Amino acid sequence: MEDRCPVSDADTAITVLGPAKIPSPLPYCRFDDDAARVRLELDASDFGSGRGPCLADFELAGPRGRIYFDSSKVKVAIVTCGGLCPGLNDVIRAIVMECHHNYHVAGVLGIRFGLQGFIESYGHAPMDLTPQSVSDIHQFGGTMLGSSRGPQKPEDIVDSLERLNVGILFVIGGDGTMKAARRIQEEIARRRSKISVIGVPKTIDNDVNLVTKSFGFDTAVEKATEAIRCAHTEAIGALNGVGVVKVMGRESGFIAAQATLALKEVNYVLVPECSFTLTGEQGLLPSLEERLKARKHAVIVVAEGAGQNLLPDTGARDASGNPVLGDIAQYLCGEIEAYFRDRQMPITLKFIDPSYIIRSVPANANDRVYCGFLGQNAVHAAMAGKTGMVVSRLFDRYVHLPLDLVTLKRKKLNISSDYWRSVLESTGQHEVTPFTDDPVVFCPV
Repeated sequence: MEDRCPVSDADTAITVLGPAKIPSPLPYCRFDDDAARVRLELDASDFGSGRGPCLADFELAGPRGRIYFDSSKVKVAIVTCGGLCPGLNDVIRAIVMECHHNYHVAGVLGIRFGLQGFIESYGHAPMDLTPQSVSDIHQFGGTMLGSSRGPQKPEDIVDSLERLNVGILFVIGGDGTMKAARRIQEEIARRRSKISVIGVPKTIDNDVNLVTKSFGFDTAVEKATEAIRCAHTEAIGALNGVGVVKVMGRESGFIAAQATLALKEVNYVLVPECSFTLTGEQGLLPSLEERLKARKHAVIVVAEGAGQNLLPDTGARDASGNPVLGDIAQYLCGEIEAYFRDRQMPITLKFIDPSYIIRSVPANANDRVYCGFLGQNAVHAAMAGKTGMVVSRLFDRYVHLPLDLVTLKRKKLNISSDYWRSVLESTGQHEVTPFTDDPVVFCPV
């Protein structure tokens, strides 16, 4: 196979603070070597340009035989940023336990309420994290440290890190947070400080580039299917029943698509990757009318970022700089009711929005295991002196990825993929070809 990957070994190389000379305190490990690389087949589009399969080499995650930091003297800090996601507490716990029990670090600080916690004027004093204080946090959703959105100056954050004598910073967050971590690392490098910055990518939308599946996604899908099941029950319980479920997904429709595949009771899925029309030959509403005439019920799942082309641009942005979305679900419900009212066709519409339930629940068993691996591998990388990187699972391998690659773009559903086709087959919606760059009329995910 021809290697058309637009990324070189230099692009996937991980920055180190210096030579690792100290023997690892871990007595029972099979150590990995920095020279050990794993070659994975990806798509050229993952790296920002091109199409088609390509091969790229990545540094394997795992403990190293020699480490950079004197673990008994180094102080560690953990910060969680952005929206909530199942598994945040699990990652915090995994990092704390690995640091204390296996590397015997001098201390772990929890930075409270996101990057605001670094700025003294906010008054969020750091908290000491010990095995005792985190022993049962994995049983609860959210983050024990609190979170926030919004930019803080990298200079102020690095000032705080130096003042607190922190040698390693673990940053847990999504795409915007990883961009902030990169700016923090760049400021540290400019000062020639010896502080490691390690990211653990977190996003319930599963939209972090080069992360096959983000932690919390399994839990989110599981909870979304419960809401869809309820919508289906409501729909079949009434003549011409329509159940509408809104799930998270600002720019990527992974939760909507995966929950659809999991339950097989969804008839229409609307995602940000596909624009659609409500009326006309291939519009959603005429298709829904035919569906109700034939089957007497229907279930629609809509991601929060879908159909924004149908809504006026708010022009507003949230604290993270993201555009404030219009409420597609409420708009859709109103249009459905008006369409069938005009045709004097009675329907019963039920709308369910489980968004904040989905993101605030504790992680399920699979996500807990995943969070444990991420936390442990993040600590191994930091102790070895790595910086400016994230720990990622690419397919079934844990690897180190430079922040530059992770923040290159947002991951989105590939509407030319077999995955997309499987969802289309599951919903039974009338088909619009996914293998085109032309604007689609009605494109069920």
